[in-house]
Amino acid sequence: MDGLASAWLRPSQSSARAIYFDFAWLIGLALLLIATGIGLRDPWPADEPRFALIARDMVTSGDWLVPRVGGDLYADKPPLYFWLLALSLTATGSPRIAFLLPSLLSAIGCIVLVYDLARRMWSREVGLIAGTLLLLTAQFVWQARQAQIDATLCFFTTLSLYGLMRHLLLGPSWRWHAVGWAAAGCGVITKGVGFLPLLILVPWLVLRARWRIGFPPVHAAKWLAGPLAFIGVVSSWLVPMLFAARADLALAAYRDEILFVQTAARYVDAWHHVRPFWYFIAQVIPLLWLPLIALLPWLVPRWREAWRGRDPRVVLPLLWAAIVVVFFSLSAGKRGVYVLPALPAFVLACAPYLSELSRIANVRRVVFGLAVATGIACAGAVVYAHFAETLRAQLIATYGLDAIGPALLIASTAIVLAVLLRPRYAFVAYGGVILGALLVVSFWVNPAMNDARSGARFVRQLERAAHADLELGLVGFREEHLLYIQRPVVHFGHARWREREAETFDAASWMAARTGRQLLVDDYSRSLCFARADALALGEDKRRSWYLVTGQPDSNCA
Repeated sequence: MDGLASAWLRPSQSSARAIYFDFAWLIGLALLLIATGIGLRDPWPADEPRFALIARDMVTSGDWLVPRVGGDLYADKPPLYFWLLALSLTATGSPRIAFLLPSLLSAIGCIVLVYDLARRMWSREVGLIAGTLLLLTAQFVWQARQAQIDATLCFFTTLSLYGLMRHLLLGPSWRWHAVGWAAAGCGVITKGVGFLPLLILVPWLVLRARWRIGFPPVHAAKWLAGPLAFIGVVSSWLVPMLFAARADLALAAYRDEILFVQTAARYVDAWHHVRPFWYFIAQVIPLLWLPLIALLPWLVPRWREAWRGRDPRVVLPLLWAAIVVVFFSLSAGKRGVYVLPALPAFVLACAPYLSELSRIANVRRVVFGLAVATGIACAGAVVYAHFAETLRAQLIATYGLDAIGPALLIASTAIVLAVLLRPRYAFVAYGGVILGALLVVSFWVNPAMNDARSGARFVRQLERAAHADLELGLVGFREEHLLYIQRPVVHFGHARWREREAETFDAASWMAARTGRQLLVDDYSRSLCFARADALALGEDKRRSWYLVTGQPDSNCA
């Protein structure tokens, strides 16, 4: 690619040593882009503190069957990701390191799988392009740096695709067929949509009938090994949970919530993150799948030729990626991260053409333009922040960070790379800008914002204000409060945002039951039941004003 293609791709080399060198390059680049900064920040809301808290409680309680938040059952997601977090915490002993390890290792796994599948379907050079492209795609590298479930889900869906495509396109290989189904089972007990790779069988059956090319024959007994592997993996958690739920009403409610409400009901009748049908196509993919989306004018004609040429190596992953996007588009509830599992398949459909496209002047200009646009955007942010003094002061007060410095450094990096490399080395310039921006975020932005974003600063303030000899209760608490607080606390249920009044009344009854108690409340709960109680203002945290109240609740709540 670019003028450095020969030196980087080493097209004449195909030995095992060359493959090992590719693995070393891809893993090293992944560590540079993703692992830098690990240990320099704590878990950040919305999801990271909750997940870290669940993992910590698993380790301390020894109860690994079902996730819990502050002792309350957590039915939003199955437990596999939390098991991995808990294992990371056990292995490292450091919450700051452990909470990001599953995403890092999952990302490396995805890159290796995409490289190896592309290498086997086309060539070692295409594999190297595919792995590097995936790593430099905006959504993938960003999610790999977060402690959310989706990077781990992406690994299991990619492993499932790898196994199924090794069988369907490069087989028959019944061992990989079973691995593909088993990985989908792991995906299901990571997040319910982990079954999606199995939908690749739909376009495969259509193409098999339409094109009549050398797909593996259908042997019922051997094919059955796949579904059995899937059922076996899912049952390894589901069966013990179902047995436990027979004798425990709370677990029975958890069972019904996770099997029905958080799966089918959430998909069919979503109650939050509601977006229009075209949300992914119009607002997510055009930005988060850069730089590949910018190359569609050159990719689409080549995909058309692949269809005419009956090339399932391109058509099958492309159709599956489209199925995933349509699947999530049909649900009213949408988040940009939902389509992440489709990205490795999309990269596979693009990779065989990138070496050719990199020699087209207009392609290089587009990629170079993306690198320059990043610098221009950051330079514009510097100018805007300089004149918007109120906004700048607010950001400094809220997050402890003056954004001018990091934005100026990223802009300068982009300008220097643009001047030195020019459009001839557009892909190198783009990769350099991405690397520079992520290093600035890792070593400057994240550490500066950590105290404010993580909630640790607020918890320290709470612990200084709270009386050491009084019991402490929390109303409407955030997970980071439980994660960082160093003293015993009482709370009145996790995530009762749909029944805030009832939670506040429960807290009021607790306060009225005896003296020697204090309560952390936000402005809503205070106005509802503690307007006349003594209250110490603790300031704002996550856009809510908090108070430490003592004494009796209002008479209408006691």
